[in-house]
Amino acid sequence: MKHKVKAFGARASAHWYEKLCYVFVAVLLGQMIAIFDNFWWDETYKIAYWTLALTAASEVLLPYRMRLLKTIVQLCALFAVTIHWARMEWVVAQPERWQDWIWWLQAHFAQLSPYIWIGGALWLLVALFGRWTTTRSRLLAFTGAALLVLTIADSFSPIWLWDEVGVAVFVGLLWLFASHMARLQREHPSSWRELLGYPVQLLLPIAVVLTVLMSVGLSMPSISPILQDPYTLWKESKGESVPTFLGEKGLDASSPSSSGNASSGYSRDDQTLGGGFDFDYSPMMTVTTNQRSYWRGESKAFYNGTGWEDAGDAEDRGLIERVRKGQELASLDAPPAAGVIEVNQLVTMVRKDAYPVLFSASPASMVNWIGSENGPFTNGLNWLPASQELRFQGRVVQSQGYPEVYSVTSTVPVIDEDGLRSTEAGWSGAGSSARHAMYTQLPDSLPQRVKDLAAEVTAEGATDYDKARLLEAYLQTNFFYNNKPDLSKLSGQSGDFVDQFLFELKEGYCDYFSTAMIVMARSLDLPARWVKGFAPGVLPAGTFDPTGEMPGGVPNLDPSGAGTYTVRNSDAHSWVEIYFDGYGWISFEPTSGFSFPYTLAEAEVEPLPEVETESEETVTTPVEEQKPMSPVWGWAAAVLLLVSAGWYVYVRRQRLAAAWMKLRHGSYTDNDRIVLETQRLLRIAKRRGLVRQDHETMREAILRWSGDRKWLQGDFRTILDGFEQAKYGSTMATREEADRFVLKTRSVIDQLK
Repeated sequence: MKHKVKAFGARASAHWYEKLCYVFVAVLLGQMIAIFDNFWWDETYKIAYWTLALTAASEVLLPYRMRLLKTIVQLCALFAVTIHWARMEWVVAQPERWQDWIWWLQAHFAQLSPYIWIGGALWLLVALFGRWTTTRSRLLAFTGAALLVLTIADSFSPIWLWDEVGVAVFVGLLWLFASHMARLQREHPSSWRELLGYPVQLLLPIAVVLTVLMSVGLSMPSISPILQDPYTLWKESKGESVPTFLGEKGLDASSPSSSGNASSGYSRDDQTLGGGFDFDYSPMMTVTTNQRSYWRGESKAFYNGTGWEDAGDAEDRGLIERVRKGQELASLDAPPAAGVIEVNQLVTMVRKDAYPVLFSASPASMVNWIGSENGPFTNGLNWLPASQELRFQGRVVQSQGYPEVYSVTSTVPVIDEDGLRSTEAGWSGAGSSARHAMYTQLPDSLPQRVKDLAAEVTAEGATDYDKARLLEAYLQTNFFYNNKPDLSKLSGQSGDFVDQFLFELKEGYCDYFSTAMIVMARSLDLPARWVKGFAPGVLPAGTFDPTGEMPGGVPNLDPSGAGTYTVRNSDAHSWVEIYFDGYGWISFEPTSGFSFPYTLAEAEVEPLPEVETESEETVTTPVEEQKPMSPVWGWAAAVLLLVSAGWYVYVRRQRLAAAWMKLRHGSYTDNDRIVLETQRLLRIAKRRGLVRQDHETMREAILRWSGDRKWLQGDFRTILDGFEQAKYGSTMATREEADRFVLKTRSVIDQLK
C-alpha cells in the first residue's frame, strides 16, 4: 500500500506543469475580460470569474487522467454558479409528458441566457488552451495575444487597462519560469530531485522579489503610464489624438465638436437623423429621486426634412434668465389645471462627457445646488422658460467642466385625461399665433401622403387629445423597434425622413417614432416639439418601499418608483411634447416598447373593461394547480441532462447544431411564447410585490394591480388581452405579434424594478 501511494504521488507530481497551465490560462482570460468594463453587469463578471476559478481549481485538484470526470464537474459548477448569480426562479409545474419536460427545461434555461453562454465560452477557452499551451512557443503566443488584446483596448477605449497589462506580463514571466522548471524535471531528473531538497533556497528569493515589487507598486502614487503603445506614440507624434469609442452620438469632453459614432448615447447634432447604432450599456449617471421620470435634456422645434435644428431666438424670444441657487425658475404659463407633483432629484454623473444642459424631470422649477450643497454656485447656467431647458452659457462647460453632482427640483404636471379632452391643443389669448406657428412648422417638401395618413389615423378622434393618443397608439402598434433598421428598403425616391419611416422602412428606434408623431401631429395643427434626454434607467434589484408590506410579510414596491436609478448610454431617448391650453406641455411616448411614467389624477383610476371569459377554474393556470416540485429533482434532472448531453455530443456531434435549433425554437408555437412570457412576468411581479392570490384569475389579479400601478394600466391591459387571446382564442398569433408581446412584457418588467 505504501508503494502504491508513493507511485500515485509521483504520477501526480509529474503532471504539475500541465495542471498549472490551466491556472495561467484562467488568470490571463480573467485579465482580458476587463475590456468589457462598464458593458457587463456585475452578475456577469461574478459568473465569469467564478467559472474561471472553479475550472482551474478542478484541473488542479482532480486526477490528471480523469477527463470525463473533470468535464462533468466543471459543467455542473458552471450551471450552479450561473443559477446562483442569475437568480433563476424555479418553475414548480410538474411535467407529465416528455414534451412538458422539454418546455420545463426551456423555461429554466431561458432565464440563464446570456450568462450561461458567456460562462460556457470561458470554460471552453480554459479547457482548449489549457491543453494546447504546454510548450514554450505556445505559451508565448497565448500571452502575446492577451497583451495585444489589452493594449489595443487600452488605446481605443476609455478604459484604463495598464494594471491588467502589468498582471499579464507578470503571469507570463511566472509561466516561463514554470516551463523552465518542468523542462528541467524532464531532461535532468537528478538535478530536479536535488533542487527539491532545498525548497527554502529555491522559493525564498522569489518570495522576496514579489514582496518588494508589490510593496513598491502599492505605495507609488497613481500617475499616467510612462510607456505607451506604438500606435498611440505615432498618433501623438503627429499632433493627433487616438479616437475612443464612447457611445452613440456620444462625445468626448475634450472634443466638443465631435460628431458621434454608431453607439447609443446622447446626441449633439440632430440635423440628420437615421442609420443604426449599437447599444452602449456603460453607465452615464445615477439619479436619486422620489418619483420615476424621464430625464429631459433639450428640445428642438424646427424640422428640416432630415432631422431637427434649434429654433434659436424664435423659440426663446429673448426670455433667458440667469439661474440662481435655490431660486424658483420662471414659467410662461399658469400652473396646470390638474395640478403638479414635486419631484426632487440628486444627479451624479458617472461619465466625464460634456453636455450643454442639465438633465432633470420636466419642467424644472429650481436648481438647489451644483457641486456641493454648501459650495459656490456656477455663474454660467441659464434657464430658457420657452424651451424649458437648463442650458450652460457659451463655453462654460469646456472651461469649468461639467458638474459631477447637482440637485434639481421639478414640478411635473398631473395628467387629467377628462380635462385634456375638454380643452384644445395650442394657446389662447394675445400672442398665441406666433407660438402656435413655430410648433406647427413643416417643410414645403413634406409628401402629401404623410398628411393623408395622419388624417386617416385620427379620423375617429373627437378632440385634439384623442387625436394625439391615436397617433401615439398607431405608431406603437404598427411599427417595430430596431436599433439597426434595414436601410436597403429605402427606394431613394423620397428624401423626407418621416416619409421613409412610415412607408418604406416601417422600423427604427426612438428618433424615428418621435419625429414621425410630431410631423403627423403638426399636419393636424397640433403644436408639438421634439425632446431628447434619457429614459428612467433601472433601480437596483430588491429596492422596496420600507414603509409597507403586502399580506404575508412580502415587502411592497414603492408605487412612485422612488430610489436611485442607474442611467446608461443605452437609455438615451427622444419623445414628444404637445401643448394643451391650461395644461402646458404634455409628453407622449410613440416608441414601441416604451411607456412614459405619467402621474395620473385620482379621478383617472378606473378598472379595466370586463369581457366574457371562461370560468375561474378554467382561467387558473396549471402552475397554480400543480404540487410544487422539490428543487432536488431539478438538480438531479440537470445532472442527468449533462451526462446525456455529453454522450449525445460525442455520438451525434455532426447533427448537434440542427438538433439544438430544433430544440430551442421548434418545440413551441408563438401562442406558447406569449403564455410563457406572461408566466415569467407573474414570477417577477411576485418578487416586486404584485402577488397573484390562489383564488384569483389572471384578469382579477391584473385589475387589482392596475389600481396599485396606475401608470402601467394601459400596458397591463395589452398584456392581459394578448394572454387571453393566445391561451383561449382560436387563432394563432404571428411571430411579429409574439415579438411585440415579449417586448411589451419586458418593458413592464423594467418598470417594476
